[in-house]
Amino acid sequence: MELLKETCRRIAPLDRAAMAEARARQDELTKPRGALGRLEDLSIHLAGITGRPRPRLGRKAVVVMAADHGVAAAGVSAYPPEVTRQMVLNFLRGGAAINVLARQAGARVVVVDMGVCDPLPEHAELRAVRLGPGTRNMLDEPAMTAAQAQAAVEAGVRLADEEAARGLDLVATGDMGIGNTTASAAIIAALAGATPRQVAGRGTGLDEAQVLWKAQVIERALARHRPDPADALDVLAKVGGFEIGGLAGLILGAAARRVPVVLDGFIAGAAALVAAGLCPAARDYLIASHRSTEIGHAVALQALGLRPLLDLDLRLGEGSGAVLAFPLIEAAARLLDEMATFGEAGVSDRDAAAESA
Repeated sequence: MELLKETCRRIAPLDRAAMAEARARQDELTKPRGALGRLEDLSIHLAGITGRPRPRLGRKAVVVMAADHGVAAAGVSAYPPEVTRQMVLNFLRGGAAINVLARQAGARVVVVDMGVCDPLPEHAELRAVRLGPGTRNMLDEPAMTAAQAQAAVEAGVRLADEEAARGLDLVATGDMGIGNTTASAAIIAALAGATPRQVAGRGTGLDEAQVLWKAQVIERALARHRPDPADALDVLAKVGGFEIGGLAGLILGAAARRVPVVLDGFIAGAAALVAAGLCPAARDYLIASHRSTEIGHAVALQALGLRPLLDLDLRLGEGSGAVLAFPLIEAAARLLDEMATFGEAGVSDRDAAAESA
């Protein structure tokens, strides 16, 4: 618990001085004020996160955490649990959507086994944490122990430290785990005060009857275990997943190092709610990449107070939406840093024109 407490203590407020300097520079760039819309606001936010009035985001990574979920045995997914392991191997071979998008964005892919059911072969690019062969079935018992929940979050913190040591200016959350939309929906219901029907979506492609069953599974699990919404670790332990806890820790660890965190979709929203429950200051370090078609994602975004950059009807996971947003985020920073001011370019601005009139 000391690592978690110390990490939360290190998460500082946004750097208001850097934001003021960035805002002043935005007002002097060769454009009408506000002409770049949300990109201007984003660049100022990035200055506050990084503490640098002209942030640079050249070193980028997406961390894809994978784990299995015991609740998959309840028939809440259109795919069998062995797909988790198969997709992790696909990530390591570079053949998944996230690999393609990361290559395009110039970002490294970090693959983490947080608890895939069947052991994976050793691989130079695989980080093995493994807190167990997947969580337990939340219909029958808590998904994990309190110790496992804490270990998952702390593993994410350590991973953030390791990646920062490699060089990290921007990090995205990625996930893989059959059954993880059920766990995420349960977390969001508990922490955002929503009903299971408001957050249970189609996941891997369920029909209406299957979605209704999924909501009933979540409702039964919440009624049985009664997770405490004031205790994010309790919620994670009772209805969460190893990879969700790991991503929550990654968020906290990155925030403690002033690294902007780009959230992917639904699972990332659940992890962010856990992180914010553990340390409310971490909210300031979050950037919502996109709005997922999962109905519960809007609930999570609203609870976090975040407005997504993109709306492309995505629901893949893996960090795909987050990495798609990387070029926009980097563009905001580069516009602030590389555009000339009116004075530098020798262009008359509106204030100078008013003074000469």
